[in-house]
Amino acid sequence: MSAYVGALALASAMVVGSVAPSASAATAAHSATAGVERTTWLNPGQLLKAGDSVRSSGGDYVLQQQADGNLVMYRGTTALWSSQTGDSPGAFAAMQEDGNLVVYRGKTPLWASNTDTPGARLAVQDDGNLVIYAGKTALWTRHATISVLKPGYGLKPNQYVRSRNGDYQFAMQEDGNLVLYRAGKALWDSRTGGNPGARLEMQKDGNLVVYKGTTPLWDSKTGKNPGARLEMQDDGNVVIYDGRRPLWSTETGR
Repeated sequence: MSAYVGALALASAMVVGSVAPSASAATAAHSATAGVERTTWLNPGQLLKAGDSVRSSGGDYVLQQQADGNLVMYRGTTALWSSQTGDSPGAFAAMQEDGNLVVYRGKTPLWASNTDTPGARLAVQDDGNLVIYAGKTALWTRHATISVLKPGYGLKPNQYVRSRNGDYQFAMQEDGNLVLYRAGKALWDSRTGGNPGARLEMQKDGNLVVYKGTTPLWDSKTGKNPGARLEMQDDGNVVIYDGRRPLWSTETGR
């Protein structure tokens, strides 16, 4: 049994869903010092330290433990999922012998999968799924479809959030325009094209902002709502919520 199992109870309330890390969460992944790279599986007792990774057998998806402490799933340079444990340099991920995947900083658990099944192991699959298996039984899974931007996260050029049904995509384009698409048809945009390199931030104050450098180009005017989040819904509407209260939307719901 892992030496850290006793601390796991502290992490039970820290499990999070799929998110799309912004610049602060995702930047370090491909610039981190090269570490150990495994293929497909992270087995019981194995660790991912800063720079270490697990890559799908086809090579398209990689789960990397970043130097900033965030455990992030990528396809190419696009961040698809994270443990939301950035700002914790020195953190590492452990596939424990008790079946839990845990991100620690020192002996403090920051995030856990809560999959107490001895012998379970983690797979990075070619379909973009992260799965913890006990034998052939899936105990935990995160698909590489990100539908939510939480506070402090955002989109860099060519990154996007997608509805869980796969029909809609809210994309930060290379030209600086933020566009909502369905099957290649634009339904809404921020009218910020002509600004290559612009990025999107879901700020901690609740405001959604398109920036070029430090200059704001567009915003949702939803500041003063700390903790608000953005959701790309299956009905085609992009909504900023404070709890269950909608603050802003693209008004594109069907």
